[in-house]
Amino acid sequence: MERTLVLIKPDAVQRRLVGRIVGRFEAKGLQLVALKMMKISEELARRHYAPHEGKPFYEPLIRFVTGGPTVALILEGKRAVEVVRRMMGPTFGPDALPGTIRGDFAVSNRFNLVHGSDSPESAEKEIALFFDEAELVEWWPDDVEQVYDFSEGGEPV
Repeated sequence: MERTLVLIKPDAVQRRLVGRIVGRFEAKGLQLVALKMMKISEELARRHYAPHEGKPFYEPLIRFVTGGPTVALILEGKRAVEVVRRMMGPTFGPDALPGTIRGDFAVSNRFNLVHGSDSPESAEKEIALFFDEAELVEWWPDDVEQVYDFSEGGEPV
């Protein structure tokens, strides 16, 4: 199973959308491995968004993400990175189709509610930035066989 980091950003927290967003991921069948509310420090924000340093949106993004509470979570599931990114929709709210998180709740380019890792490699690095190993909870949901087909044994289909 693959893991991915999701950040529910300050705009979503302020709009009280956390439960609705987490609920969508759970309803899809993704497993919650870790969850915490935090205030992202400027240092952490700069490390996390380092690939965007120097771009025109970088400084406003740092101010935005450090400007209020964020909910950080780790989700696990088959192709979790891809599934989460599809569920979020394109980066800019006006471009996102209805049915996606951004398509249903975002109309701004800057206030886009959520962040999701863009690759399994990024997910591994981002998870390590936001969570200590001791914060992850290994568990097996009782309904996993209703989410995935294990009829061929081993990996879920």
